[in-house]
Amino acid sequence: MLQILYFAQDLADPAVRRRILAFVAGGGNVTLAGFRRGTNRLAAIESITPIELGKTTDGRFLQRIGAVAGACLSLKHRLRHVRKPDVIIARNLEMLAVAKRAEALFGGEVPIVYECLDIHRLMLRDDFIGRTLRAVEANLGRDARLLITSSPAFIEHYFRPLSGLQAPPLLMENKVLETESAGEPANPPVAYPDPGPPWKIGWFGALRCRKSLALLAEFTRKMEGRFEIVLRGRPASSEFEDFEGFVRNEPFMRFGGAYRNPEDLPEIYGGVHFTWAIDFFEEGQNSAWLLPNRLYEGCRYGRVPIAMKSTETARFLSVRDIGLVLEEASADGLAALIGEMTPDRFAEASERIGQCHATTWVFNRTDCEALVRRLATLVREAHGLAPDAALSEPRHKQSGML
Repeated sequence: MLQILYFAQDLADPAVRRRILAFVAGGGNVTLAGFRRGTNRLAAIESITPIELGKTTDGRFLQRIGAVAGACLSLKHRLRHVRKPDVIIARNLEMLAVAKRAEALFGGEVPIVYECLDIHRLMLRDDFIGRTLRAVEANLGRDARLLITSSPAFIEHYFRPLSGLQAPPLLMENKVLETESAGEPANPPVAYPDPGPPWKIGWFGALRCRKSLALLAEFTRKMEGRFEIVLRGRPASSEFEDFEGFVRNEPFMRFGGAYRNPEDLPEIYGGVHFTWAIDFFEEGQNSAWLLPNRLYEGCRYGRVPIAMKSTETARFLSVRDIGLVLEEASADGLAALIGEMTPDRFAEASERIGQCHATTWVFNRTDCEALVRRLATLVREAHGLAPDAALSEPRHKQSGML
């Protein structure tokens, strides 16, 4: 069984939980370590107790640097009961530094995988700070055996032209995790609220975009109740002064709190017609390049996605001839796009999504097993073994603990 040591920047992040579940479903044995950034009991993983490296605060870059330095200094003690892993995976740049320290503590020769699913705006600055951060990333990642990222635009706009990383990329889109079966996923039965006013737009997941919240609030007031906004997930406290207070004061918005992903997806998407697949958080950069989780989640359940023009999400939809694309980021622009929505037009848009193969949206057990096999090849390559050679159980027994 492949032994994976996974370093996470936020143990309360539902995306971290999904990734660990995928490794386990694929046959991996996972040790999870990382920082605690807030609480989220719904991110707990059955049978896995994470090793906490400290606490960090969202949006406080210098504090996180200090926390990483402290974690590196205490890492030998914290990992003292952990056997030498086959592979180390670092989620985000700060965890790459911790992974490098762990590799040294385990005596080297442990392949490192760098997982980067967002490009922070600081990495893109054309000044001393940006160049320094990119140099740090290139230095920490110079021996990385694999780069995992979630959008082809990240590779096109950042990793190839700017990053300096040489690791081969592995594209892992933010698909819905479904591990019950290794066979071909089937399209689930689609049930909607009544197709008509009030039309419901779902904005789920990482809620961090003030511009989206303001735009949707203005739009629903303009529509005088013909549209409602349903919000679920984790609001970023660094981006909103009083998220819940704002929503309470909006007559056509409601916030339902956090949810378990993927377990609660059928329920929450079953209550809306459209998916808000727009993010202005780092407009023109990361937000233009990403393919968000909610794009795949909503389409998995037949919800009609709304994307912003000139983004990777809009390109994704265009290739498949599905969804709706907003031309102008304003309440008037959104009103022009969907303000006169009819049941027939909605049914047509939903039907086009249903014609896509389910594998477009789903990461199933077969995919999980292929992922773990791909990681296993890194181990074989690191030890000069044949590609199909089995991992050596005695090597784990001889390696011992820190």
